[in-house]
Amino acid sequence: MYADVAVCLPLTRTFVYEVTELVEAGSRVIVPFRKREVEGFIVGVRTEAPKDVEVLPVATIIDRSPLIRPDIFELCRWISGYYIAPLGEVLKSSLPPGISAKHVESGLGTGDFGSRISDFGWRESALPTPGSPNPSEIRNPKSPAFVPCLTLTEHQLGAFDAIRSCNGFHTLLLHGVTGSGKSEIYMRAAEHFLAAGKTSLILVPEIGLTPQLTDRFTQRFPGLTAVLHSSLSKRQRIDEWLRIYCGKAPIVIGTRSAVFAPLQNLGLIVVDEEHESSYKQEEVPRYHARDTAIMRAKRSGAVVVLGSATPSMESFRNAESKKYEYVGLTSRVEDRPLPEVEIVNMREEYTAQSKQVVFSRRLLQAVAGRLERREQTMILLNRRGYAAFLLCRHCGFTFQCTSCSVAMTYHRSIDKLLCHYCGLARRPPARCPECDSEYIYYVGEGTERLESELKSLFPDARMGRIDRDTMRHLRDYERVLGGFASGKIDILVGTQMIAKGHDFPRVTLVGVVGADAALSLPDFRAAERTFQLLTQVAGRSGRGDQPGEVVIQSYFPDHYTFQLACTQRFEDFYARESRYRKAMFYPPFTALAGIMVMDRDAGRAATLAREIGEFLDSLRSTAVRILGPAPAPLERIKQVHRHQLLIKSSSRGVLHRMLEQLRAHLEERKIGATRVIVDVDPMSLL
Repeated sequence: MYADVAVCLPLTRTFVYEVTELVEAGSRVIVPFRKREVEGFIVGVRTEAPKDVEVLPVATIIDRSPLIRPDIFELCRWISGYYIAPLGEVLKSSLPPGISAKHVESGLGTGDFGSRISDFGWRESALPTPGSPNPSEIRNPKSPAFVPCLTLTEHQLGAFDAIRSCNGFHTLLLHGVTGSGKSEIYMRAAEHFLAAGKTSLILVPEIGLTPQLTDRFTQRFPGLTAVLHSSLSKRQRIDEWLRIYCGKAPIVIGTRSAVFAPLQNLGLIVVDEEHESSYKQEEVPRYHARDTAIMRAKRSGAVVVLGSATPSMESFRNAESKKYEYVGLTSRVEDRPLPEVEIVNMREEYTAQSKQVVFSRRLLQAVAGRLERREQTMILLNRRGYAAFLLCRHCGFTFQCTSCSVAMTYHRSIDKLLCHYCGLARRPPARCPECDSEYIYYVGEGTERLESELKSLFPDARMGRIDRDTMRHLRDYERVLGGFASGKIDILVGTQMIAKGHDFPRVTLVGVVGADAALSLPDFRAAERTFQLLTQVAGRSGRGDQPGEVVIQSYFPDHYTFQLACTQRFEDFYARESRYRKAMFYPPFTALAGIMVMDRDAGRAATLAREIGEFLDSLRSTAVRILGPAPAPLERIKQVHRHQLLIKSSSRGVLHRMLEQLRAHLEERKIGATRVIVDVDPMSLL
């Protein structure tokens, strides 16, 4: 017998090996490959060997029966085809690192979810309706302790009714303003499907958002919730995966890779903050967890809820065209008002103070007022470090990374210049290496500088900071966010990590510094991301009894992104942005793929990019537009030169046929996937 094996390497084709015993698709094997042995997955079996090809035997069979269930296996096949990704790499991503058949054997034997459902004993009659008192739990003596639900508002109840009335596969876009109670709807929906004997998957975009949502779910569903994310240890990930696999955890909360959680009888998938770009994996396999979740739900007959206060343009377009059902939450819980938003013109601030300042007088006045009233403040700057870069004021020399086409950022806490792309570190020089001048100037600011200046301005204030420099482990998030939630921190400074998903009732002021930075990026999504970030962080203010306020500092206050962020009306932003996207032939009105050509030699990278451009031109049709090749905006990263092409198509089918032809052409020329990266539906063009 022979088997088609997808090796766990960046290769899209499969290879045939001989096997001496019965195996199933999805089983892992070790096979000889180019003078070494590599891991792979059996993806098919055959009785005859291919002609004129030497067939080697499988070295080792790792799994006698596959750990990947058939539905996940087929989902991986879809990912491989849609995202032009090596099937072996996709299958490998679907399992926790280090898992083995022995782990599964030791985890079985305690019954599955289907046999335990009667023990949970929850009934839909226990769900309160608006205006009614919360009833006590209806359960049998074996059921775990239960935290009663909150009473739903009229809008929440309408959203919940829309979810539970779905029969089979259905996708809903839950568009709710910040503070409208989307999390309660998620829990109510999971409870509904749990009572029906079905499982639920809750996806969140950031590890930092996981603890807060996890706490809510574990309080509501004690003993029934599993968590999957990369901050868990290898052993913890295996243990959680086994609880899911064995049916002991019918509710799963996790980040992007949790879309592969081995849940059976799936009834609900929630994608919280569905607009977040972190759902798109930026290395092989380059899948988008939101779209993969929709495909998984379609194959399982499950309901998908895409939740956001600022939906992606793609999802809103799908709702507009009736592909998704639109459900709106237009008011906050308890009818709390949205925060008042004020834009400070930093050009006028410069004129008034005769110098460039980090904080406007208006923002400092607002912070001082909160400290006097013992209320809390959040300050957002989406750039970490102390200074954006170092500049010689005599000759204009900037300190660039030697491996990447970017300036190095100064971090004062470690007194080093760091490259945020390759990690290169060096001591800041006392004099300019170009002209030997001593006039070294620290340009721009990061979260570290904001924290330092605020400590100087408000020495009695208790400070906290959340960025990639300070948040090394999940316990770091728990420590700082826990301190902020308990009132032990007065001012929280952070990057976009603080902008979404958090609920702190004492926060009445949000300040945004450097709001213009993202608009200058050469990316068609720049305005959308800026609007989303401003709206999301503004939503952290005024979630308690006291009204909230937002102060946005900008050098371009008349830009439509800032003006519309004041109103927080996404529909108005969508209408304005759609005109630009249609005119420029960009998503959501077209399908997009990026081709990144990479080589350590700049000349070879440019030559190969031109050859690929010529090949794509030979396939061009009226439904396709090709941009490039051209150097990428970040032309060099980690000493690798990068050239870029973009393919736009009015037909997704035409686009995929072109990409398949390109893949076959590259294989024929033996150009590896590490030199040419195909990114379907790219989230970043940098």
